[in-house]
Amino acid sequence: MAKPNYSFEKRQRELKKSKQQEEKRQEKLARKAAGDNEAESAAGGPAAGDPAADSPAAGAESTADDTGKSE
Repeated sequence: MAKPNYSFEKRQRELKKSKQQEEKRQEKLARKAAGDNEAESAAGGPAAGDPAADSPAAGAESTADDTGKSE
């Protein structure tokens, strides 16, 4: 019967734990970044890098004359 290698098992547990902590840290950063963008748009300011903020509103240029019908 083989002798259990407790050092290897401990190292594997430590690696798993550190990996989970890193994933959790990345998720927190992603949520924080998403929250910052939502806060800016809720305050009325455009979010950085938002292409919709640079273009006019979709319904602003639409008029009755744009339907293609001539009177």
